[in-house]
Amino acid sequence: MEHFLTDIVARHGYVAVLLLMAASTACIPVPSEVVLLFGGALASSTFAQTALAGGAKHLDLAWIVAVATIGTLVGAWAAYGIGAIGGRPLVDRAGKYLLFRPDEVDRAHAWFERHGDKAVLIARIIPVGRAFISLPAGVARMSAWRFTLYTLIGALTWDVGLAVAGYYLGESWRTVERFMSPISIAIAVLLVAAVAWWIVRRVRARRAAQEGTGPGGDGRAGGPGTTAGGPDADLPSTPARAEREP
Repeated sequence: MEHFLTDIVARHGYVAVLLLMAASTACIPVPSEVVLLFGGALASSTFAQTALAGGAKHLDLAWIVAVATIGTLVGAWAAYGIGAIGGRPLVDRAGKYLLFRPDEVDRAHAWFERHGDKAVLIARIIPVGRAFISLPAGVARMSAWRFTLYTLIGALTWDVGLAVAGYYLGESWRTVERFMSPISIAIAVLLVAAVAWWIVRRVRARRAAQEGTGPGGDGRAGGPGTTAGGPDADLPSTPARAEREP
């Protein structure tokens, strides 16, 4: 993945940065740290000669930050729009696959309405999380201007920090990438594990509930405590029944 991204940025410069950063906030977990660090390195004089010799484009640090931030906003708006158009029905359909109950969806929706600003701001500087936060913001119909403001603040923090780091590190830009890559992988693994744990837990709970109401359980059709078809079906079960018989 790293080689693919660096090759695209080296060949297509600002256009690649724009499109990759847009994808990174449109529910496509592109490792934007690689894009920004390598882009910043391409603007560095210590790396420019080596990069240019390999056919890469020489970039400007200020333009990298500007283009990356525009791309982030475009991708974020796209995902926000999908969430806003799909609304609650979109969440309900997805919730069926994740086995969410309607009341749990309601609580999650209410939580995002209260804490959406902080969630958007913090998620913009978290690997993996920054790719998906726009969708629930749209579903919750978060104020568009507040969504844009907090996305812009978080995007500038992320874009400037990584691009500047790549610029000053030059040929050593992979130092930061090697540090951040395990963090991104760990977050992704934790998210997948959390989803898997939730689904397994909910499936087991549903099976237990079905077994508690199916044949053979207490109060179930054909089980102990019933008279239909049982050995005592023809005997009086209450005094009232006995009085009615001749």
